[in-house]
Amino acid sequence: MTSTTADGPALAGEDLSEEESGRRAGGADPFDADALPTPRGATWALLTSLLGPLRARVVVASLLLVVQQAAVQAGPLLVAYAIDSGVPAFRDHDYGPLAAVGIGYAVCSVGAGLLQYAFIRVAARINQDVLLDLRGRIFRHSQALSVDFHERYTSGRLISRSTTDVESLRELLSEGLQELIGVVLSFVAISLMLLWLDLGIGSIAVASFAPLYLLVRSYRRRAAKAYSARSSAIAAVIVKFAETMNGIRPVQAFRRERANDEDFAVFNRRHERTNGDALLEMARYVVGSRLVANTAVAAMVLWGAHRVASGTLALGVLAAAVLYLRRLYDPIDRLGMFLNSYQSAAASLEKIAGLLAQTPTVPEPGAPKELPVLAGEHPGRTVTFDGVRFAYRTGGEVLPRFGLTIPAGQTLAVVGSTGAGKSTLAKLLARFYDPTEGRVLLDGTDLRDLATSELRRGVVMVTQEAFLFSGTIAENIAIGRPEATREEIEHAAKAIGAHDFISALPDGYDTDVRKRGGRISAGQRQLVAFARALLADPAVLILDEATSSLDVPGERAVQRAMDTVLHGRTAVVIAHRLSTVEIADRVLVMENGRIVEDGAPAELIGGTGRFAGLHRAWRESLA
Repeated sequence: MTSTTADGPALAGEDLSEEESGRRAGGADPFDADALPTPRGATWALLTSLLGPLRARVVVASLLLVVQQAAVQAGPLLVAYAIDSGVPAFRDHDYGPLAAVGIGYAVCSVGAGLLQYAFIRVAARINQDVLLDLRGRIFRHSQALSVDFHERYTSGRLISRSTTDVESLRELLSEGLQELIGVVLSFVAISLMLLWLDLGIGSIAVASFAPLYLLVRSYRRRAAKAYSARSSAIAAVIVKFAETMNGIRPVQAFRRERANDEDFAVFNRRHERTNGDALLEMARYVVGSRLVANTAVAAMVLWGAHRVASGTLALGVLAAAVLYLRRLYDPIDRLGMFLNSYQSAAASLEKIAGLLAQTPTVPEPGAPKELPVLAGEHPGRTVTFDGVRFAYRTGGEVLPRFGLTIPAGQTLAVVGSTGAGKSTLAKLLARFYDPTEGRVLLDGTDLRDLATSELRRGVVMVTQEAFLFSGTIAENIAIGRPEATREEIEHAAKAIGAHDFISALPDGYDTDVRKRGGRISAGQRQLVAFARALLADPAVLILDEATSSLDVPGERAVQRAMDTVLHGRTAVVIAHRLSTVEIADRVLVMENGRIVEDGAPAELIGGTGRFAGLHRAWRESLA
């Protein structure tokens, strides 16, 4: 579901709960909130593309299993030969037939074991290669999808797709492939063998296939629904768990533990019920298949015994037929296990296919253009919003049609109340979204015509929450330019004013910042983010509420850093605190997505408009 604030969808870390999503959707089942449309044939196409490069190994594995099944199915024939030929010969002191049967049985048993071992090795390699490829595809594709997708599709569901759903496919590949091929080969081979041994007995076996087919068909239909519901339910559990752990501080600060526990219990019980439904369908199938199998075996034994007694059927043939029939029906339970794995994997694979079928709403251009080379040490670029209008896919216009030009090297501060559209304007410039109408131009080039790599070199955004990845301070700064030397990294930190606090850390630039940079303060994280931006050396820099969460000393340190990093660049500063506006060349005041004032700070302060009132209120708050 999409959570929308006045400035647009909530951030990924601000996902709605499943129940809230359901309420906003007008009573839709919250456990199906993670569903993505899966195009027809996408699931099969995904499976084919995964197995396509491995087709040679799949053929080898299948041949190994065919030969292994031939060795296994030779057993009852040897038993029949031993009873009907070996035993009479033994009475006549001819030990050759029984010895041949014993040697043949041993060879078949050892051969079947060795072939099984070889099959498992080949199948395991296929299994791991498919899973390796699939996880990589999910990760790469998720990174490539546009920001608006991640704002409506929670990270918990992505985790579920790459863990729980991939694990379901692993179970199918590691266990189901052998079961399926083994069952199919057994059915074909044993049916032909029974018909060859005795047409009447073989007919009984073939006749029993009709109720088994109806049973399997019914099970597949019911199990598909059960496993689809189970997949959605476990995703809801993961989403709730991830959401709670990501927000553990407010959870504990506002004593949300009991309420979260109650919410989690609802999702957990739903998962328990859906899992129980799937197991119940499996139990019904197993009971039904065994009833059909036992009835068929009983009918064959009674009729066969009558024929043996009347001399129209050899005892060895009856014994072989019973052994074959048991081998025919024993795989029925294993077929149920395969169908169990198959339905679970099919539901999971469909969800994965739905995810991989999503296309970026901010696509790469077919024929990318390059920005003109700039001269000078830190030149900026001219930014133009040409007849731009923007509305989110869920409806509701955020930015009515407007035009705006920011000359190269100018620092533009954008102010306004919450929900005025400031952040949306910044995201359009960073091309996290494309405008619904109009164009955003960089030195006259439409952003949609620039390759993402070219755009990210030219435009860099520093957000309110400076996100640091696990790793060292130096590694986090180098994200701005991965090929930078250690000296260049330290030079950027010194220019920003971050060198002193970094040097005071236990391991200096090699200090591990830990999860999300939790080892250092918010102001220090922001300085690291500015050092990263300075190292990237963009022509256009966007600062989205970069000082709003800082205390006064931290704000002053960041503002000194801003003077350095903004020098000579085109800059758009989304300002929450008006102290930030003091460094701007120009101020834009927005209300309800519209530009209501535009001018130099001193000019607007001296007037009687919206910005003058905001500035007076800010001054009074300082006093």
